[in-house]
Amino acid sequence: MRDRDRRNLLFAYAVSAAGSGIGSGALPIVAVLVLHASAFEVSLLSGLAGLTAAAVLLPLGAGIEHRRKRPVMIAADLVRFAALASVPAAAVLGLLTYPQLVAVGAICTTASIAFGAASGAHLKAMTDPAGRLATNSWFETADWISDTAGPPAGGLLIGGLGATATMAVDAASYLGSAVGVRRIHAREPPPPERSAHSGIRQGWRYIFAHPGLRPLFLNAMLFGGPVIMTIPLLAVLILDDLRLSAYAYGLALGLPCLGGIAGSRLAPVLVRRFGQRRVLLAAGAARAPWILLYPLASHGLTGLVIIVVADTAMLTCAGVFNPVFATYRMEVTADAYMARVRTAWGISAKTVQPLFVLTGGGLAALTSVRATLLIAGLACAASVALLPYRTLSREATASAGIPTEVRQAPRRHRWSAPWARP
Repeated sequence: MRDRDRRNLLFAYAVSAAGSGIGSGALPIVAVLVLHASAFEVSLLSGLAGLTAAAVLLPLGAGIEHRRKRPVMIAADLVRFAALASVPAAAVLGLLTYPQLVAVGAICTTASIAFGAASGAHLKAMTDPAGRLATNSWFETADWISDTAGPPAGGLLIGGLGATATMAVDAASYLGSAVGVRRIHAREPPPPERSAHSGIRQGWRYIFAHPGLRPLFLNAMLFGGPVIMTIPLLAVLILDDLRLSAYAYGLALGLPCLGGIAGSRLAPVLVRRFGQRRVLLAAGAARAPWILLYPLASHGLTGLVIIVVADTAMLTCAGVFNPVFATYRMEVTADAYMARVRTAWGISAKTVQPLFVLTGGGLAALTSVRATLLIAGLACAASVALLPYRTLSREATASAGIPTEVRQAPRRHRWSAPWARP
């Protein structure tokens, strides 16, 4: 990929991530401030968005594989723009309703999964193997920067302009993302043709057939679910139990993301020094136990420090792990299955995470917030056992999970294309 096209792709990703960071939490805030939704309705808003997106992508997700990826990315950006822009428009006209917010959340989540699936396949096709980790590292950095600066900036915008106006800013960011993708000039290779083996189920089949992806998939579900489950519980712990201010809560969310930035920049250095597999396993294990410190947070500033230290350590390790894992998944996934694997992965996460959130709410009601956080920490720690510790040869890693019909197909020499880096 030429430097100009790489900058355009990174610009598109960074602008989209910045908008998501600024607008994160705006939808539930609109539900509370404008529609006076209850706590249950606010929780239901997030859960329904993920589950609806999964239901929509089950029949439609495989089509991403057999289309050129750049138009899919642009379409996903435009869909997110239109959905989010409808909220301030409806609010101005006095027509905003709770079902509309649910629909907007579901549409944006669906489009985000589609964008992620298409962009992952597009990045693999357009980047030579030597440059993938560096590119994934920059994308990870953009994510963490948006997570660090986005919520405070969003809070200022919500305070100054209002929640619905902030959603208009978020919507505009996706137009910027679409422009960045549109400015990529390198020729995109043709998508794989449809066959008897087309279908989104092949994404899961590929994941579970591969000796490296299968344990990483299970690890991701068992780690990611409890982490998402702790988000609303952490708000209750900090604001209610520790009796700290909303500013302290924002600090506890934003400050640890600096660790994610540091980790994402360290990832290429660590891989060059220790190798991909060692870093993948070490960072995957090191990110797991930190939630166990949450229940130990005492009242006052000491408790806040414990939470910030735990979050910073976890997100630093996650910042290292995520780009290394993204690169590994690209390397071991056949081109003809890349979008379906990412779509299947996204659908699974958007189904599992809301279920964990609902479970966490039920456990907190039956026991306590600290007890539920302890359970979440134990689940995260247990995810370490699912990492792929067994060493695979290069040949096994590259081909073990590829279905027979793909292994037997003639391979195109993609890197001889004129747009490829020599």
